[in-house]
Amino acid sequence: MQRAALFSGGDAQMAAGDLGELLVPYMPTIRVPKSGDRVYKTECAFSYDSPDSEGGLYVCMNTFLGFGREHIERHYRKTGQCVYLHLKRRVIEKVPGASGGALPKRRNAKLFLDLETNSDLNSDDFEYEDEAKLVIFPDHYEISLPNIEELPALVTIACDALLSAKSPYRKQDPDSWEEELQASKHAKTLVQLDNGVRIPPSGWKCSKCDLRENLWLNLTDGSVLCGKWFFDGSGGNGHAIEHYKETGYPLAVKLGTITPDGADVYSFDEEEPVLDPHIAKHLAHFGIDMLQMQVTENGLRDNDIKPRVSEWEVIQEAGVKLKPMYGPGYTGIKNLGNSCYLSAVMQAIFSIPEFQRAYVGNLPRIFDYSPLDPTQDFNTQMAKLGHGLLSGQYSKPPMKSELIEQVMKEEHKPQHSGISPQMFKAFISKGHPEFSSNRQQDAQEFFLHLINLVERNPVGSENPSDVFRFLVEERTQCCQSRKVRYTERVDYIMQLPVAMEAATNKDELIAYELKRREAEAARRPPPELVRAKIPFSACLQAFSEPSNVEDFWSSALQAKSAGVK
Repeated sequence: MQRAALFSGGDAQMAAGDLGELLVPYMPTIRVPKSGDRVYKTECAFSYDSPDSEGGLYVCMNTFLGFGREHIERHYRKTGQCVYLHLKRRVIEKVPGASGGALPKRRNAKLFLDLETNSDLNSDDFEYEDEAKLVIFPDHYEISLPNIEELPALVTIACDALLSAKSPYRKQDPDSWEEELQASKHAKTLVQLDNGVRIPPSGWKCSKCDLRENLWLNLTDGSVLCGKWFFDGSGGNGHAIEHYKETGYPLAVKLGTITPDGADVYSFDEEEPVLDPHIAKHLAHFGIDMLQMQVTENGLRDNDIKPRVSEWEVIQEAGVKLKPMYGPGYTGIKNLGNSCYLSAVMQAIFSIPEFQRAYVGNLPRIFDYSPLDPTQDFNTQMAKLGHGLLSGQYSKPPMKSELIEQVMKEEHKPQHSGISPQMFKAFISKGHPEFSSNRQQDAQEFFLHLINLVERNPVGSENPSDVFRFLVEERTQCCQSRKVRYTERVDYIMQLPVAMEAATNKDELIAYELKRREAEAARRPPPELVRAKIPFSACLQAFSEPSNVEDFWSSALQAKSAGVK
């Protein structure tokens, strides 16, 4: 019969000598984490269980890996490691005071785990309390902490070090989705033309079109040009970036964002927002005094014009009443900071049956054959993410206010609202200069990086990436000799050009563009957006259309010639 004892109070309490003697056989397996060790005390290596989960999290006192209740026995059987630190966070309802309101947080409430709080609960009515125990397998002996006087010094030091260890994902988990801007490499050495250009404090207009908003001042020559076009119809005509391609002048500041504290600066060369430590000097070159500037759009007062809906709000469908979905297949992925490219690709990947079968269907076998450190195994992390997205275990509706009291009494596990792919991102981006950063990335590049890892880490007899694999045959003809060469290549993405000339609603598009320009000139709200309707077949046809080959070398002539591909 399996025994269990709680050595922390009542008749079950043991003397200090008994505790020390109990732990003696396991002392060689207990380590104190060093500065370079990663302590996984917030997330299971095989699932998305955490100390918030019903069973808590078990942290190995030797490898410092964390395991949920469902997976702790697997690690014990594989390694023979017996001593684990069991971490549990409980949600506690505050006791109402004499006035009816909740009392302030109790003085003895313990919080030592680096975890997010449950946003579904009102912090005025609930608080968190963390609990730690030593658990010895296979008999599940439990020793509540702290037991400083009773435990051997090495065990006490190891427990304290584990509890105070920082999250291994600290650098990958910023406070918000926005990245920390870096100083531009061009800021210190930026050359500014002495061309006499002076920029007025308001009334700006693009020098190449009639747009009067989303305007950018080039910090080299003082050109005022419009920004890029957004998919919702807002933005500009892209004249600012066209100017950069023509001149190579790298930095521009957005007019309307200049304040005494700074401004929004973009580097076309570095392709990201940047800091300009010398922005005051660079603006003064064109007659702009930062101390006199305020945040406006073209110098207009707030009540003169309605602000446009931002691109971010459009993406988030702001103002639209959406119905939340929960259960298997409806699990969200939390943003770690500009990680939407990863989330979008992985949600799409695990909607494909071949990937579901390869990883989620083979999950028990993958987990059983995973290495001693599952955080460094590609197939384990893919199976974990796939199960997290598809199982529904981490997609449950928030607690209803009228049921909270009942839920608390039943000690129901906290509700889950998505998974945080910290461990997956840390592994899959390891050693990659771009994906390991918090900068915005291209989803297509990440997809190809993922497919490369899938190809290098086979799972079973089926290669799920074959669902994307296709062969491209290119026929190239020398126009002078008329000789033809055929080449083949394997590809995973077909990049189709958007054939705007094939739009079936050209008259509507022309009328919309006229109305949009009239509205901008009169500073009226823009008309309802009209999108181009382009047949998919037209995009396929444009993909296969012949194209001229620049600098074509004809092997038949052994010289340069005109070529068609």
